Amino acid sequence: MIDTAQPPETHDLPPAPLPLPRGGTGARRGPLALLRRSPVRDRLGRRLLATFVVAALAVPVTGAARPEAVPAPVPPPLPPLRAATTASLAERYAATRGAVEAAMRTAAAAGHRWRAAMLRAMAGPTRHFLSFDGRDGGRAAEVFGDLAAADRIAVIVPGSGTGLDTYGLLRGGSMRLQRALGPRGAVVAWLGYRTPSTVSLQAMTPGRADEAVPALRAFVRDLARLRPAARISLVCHSYGGVVCGRAAPGLDVADIVLCGSPGAGVDDAAAMRTRAAVWAARGTGDWVGHLPHAALRLPFGTIGLGEDPVDPRFGARIFAAGDGGHSDYLKAGSPALANIARIVSGHAPAEVSRVS
Repeated sequence: MIDTAQPPETHDLPPAPLPLPRGGTGARRGPLALLRRSPVRDRLGRRLLATFVVAALAVPVTGAARPEAVPAPVPPPLPPLRAATTASLAERYAATRGAVEAAMRTAAAAGHRWRAAMLRAMAGPTRHFLSFDGRDGGRAAEVFGDLAAADRIAVIVPGSGTGLDTYGLLRGGSMRLQRALGPRGAVVAWLGYRTPSTVSLQAMTPGRADEAVPALRAFVRDLARLRPAARISLVCHSYGGVVCGRAAPGLDVADIVLCGSPGAGVDDAAAMRTRAAVWAARGTGDWVGHLPHAALRLPFGTIGLGEDPVDPRFGARIFAAGDGGHSDYLKAGSPALANIARIVSGHAPAEVSRVS
């Protein structure tokens, strides 16, 4: 939320599943029934389960290196941000800078030099955070551009493996998108949830996305209250697309842009139950295209992240992303960056794409 950073364990209840039928009538066939009916689905299901097993075996390796072990103090409560004026934002940025500095000192005292160095950079006088919490891998909402004057705002929701120790990629992409939007555009890098490790069991299930839904909805609601005349768009990268897909119902945004997403946690764009325009793109060099795209609902939970957002059957508006890889959607000079900037600004992308 914009008003105050909440401890990571105080989540609202996750949203109910979204079992909407593709055809709009009749009872929905479960994924297991589909597997029995289709050899293609059968092969896809076997691939998905095989990938799940590999990820499960990788958990002990990747879990040992998770950054949650870095200690950080409880951030002081922040008073509600009543208005997005230059003065009120400056006061908020100063308060969150103090929280970053406190986390930096704690990390340094505990011998975590990399985290301390990252936090020292984040505490610089030109950095602007609406919220910050250094615990449990980190939570932050950083502003790029003049939020008080912006008439177009992009909220970037990052994917798996993103945290304070790997924040540079998210920051760089946010800065490039803000420059592409121009002086009337602002970008918020929203690291507001506990992201899964890139190679992990959690990255193959919607659980972490469901945990993130209440926080993202609250943040967008507060942002719309503070800047009611601004056009707000979500730019959702990788697993962030699952977060956006699950949070979509009721979000007051103009666009939801899915970039390199392995799924959106739903069967199709209609199941997102949103009035926003849903866009999707994937670079030809993105390894996500080789992942199985399905969701198997089993007694112990759901495996998989849903249908492929760039599949025509999903129903998103497809735009060109060029030949970039998984981390290149906001790369300088890329067609993906140019098209995302156009979408956030309320214009049609210059290039569309047909994904085979």
